[in-house]
Amino acid sequence: MSKRIRRRVVVNGQQVWVTASTEQEYAEHVALLLTGGSNQASVKKGHDFKVYAEKWFEVFSKPNVEKVTAITYERQLNNHLIPSFSGMTLEEITTADVQAMFNGIVGAKETKLKAKMVLNMIFTQALEDNIIQRNPLASKNIRISGRGAVETEPYTVDQMKYIASHLMDVRNPMDCLFLGLQAFHPFRLEEVLGLMFKDYFGTEIYVQRAVTHPDRNAPQIKETKTESSKRKIALIPAVASMIPKGNPNEFILGGESPMTYQRVKRMLTRIKKDIGFDENLSPRRFRTTVLTDIYEVTKDIKQAQAAAGHTTAAMTLKHYVKGRTQLKNTAEPISALYGIENNTM
Repeated sequence: MSKRIRRRVVVNGQQVWVTASTEQEYAEHVALLLTGGSNQASVKKGHDFKVYAEKWFEVFSKPNVEKVTAITYERQLNNHLIPSFSGMTLEEITTADVQAMFNGIVGAKETKLKAKMVLNMIFTQALEDNIIQRNPLASKNIRISGRGAVETEPYTVDQMKYIASHLMDVRNPMDCLFLGLQAFHPFRLEEVLGLMFKDYFGTEIYVQRAVTHPDRNAPQIKETKTESSKRKIALIPAVASMIPKGNPNEFILGGESPMTYQRVKRMLTRIKKDIGFDENLSPRRFRTTVLTDIYEVTKDIKQAQAAAGHTTAAMTLKHYVKGRTQLKNTAEPISALYGIENNTM
């Protein structure tokens, strides 16, 4: 089945949309318009989705959200929304068109949900502007399926012991300090890169800021992810002893300026080679690993939450605490705790 033609035409300064089943039919409709005739069945007036969506992004989104969020929104527009609704007006987009877009997105369900979030904001604005009468996403018939996001697996205890035993094999002192801070503490990568000498007090360090690379280019200094992210972290003494004296307003890793994205990548490559590790070194995996083991050791989810800098314990449990103990018979410890003996009831 051939794809229906939808193209924008400007006639006498007015934008109209011409739809047709074939190029011949399209040419006939355009000729009719240019000679002053009309064909209401084939000519559609309305608000071009691409034009409206790009204006929404530039006016309502880009100036008012974090740069990394704006980049995410722009990717959804360019990769999914605009290609799916190119040549269509807001007025003619149906629930079926939206569902077809979701069906065509390959990848994790999370990717489709990001596209849905941006599309919903555009439709909501169009409703406020009285362009559409109903949000096509509001239909109960919309179905979003897809594989779940790949969970971050923690390194094994043996792997962490290996890294700890080879920490001093890292040749570059700054690389060694980075590994000590990132691998054995519950920092986000952006928090480690944002640490300054004025944040360090003996065996404790305060997370006060973050350094991000939203476009994989120049680093940006910004606020922490949430207010809960501003927290005190107890340092392992062996790692704390590696922190040199420095200018209070300089970065512990990087000096006068924070590290670039490429510098971090090169550093991780060097460290892996220096210690002879058999897997890639991932800051997110280190954070997941440490939070998993904090909970394993303490059995205190509130303590793990505080270490993670999360607003809720549910966030810590859902995304970071993976659990290392295999599922065992839970009846035995309960019967022992409550004093229930076999054959006594």
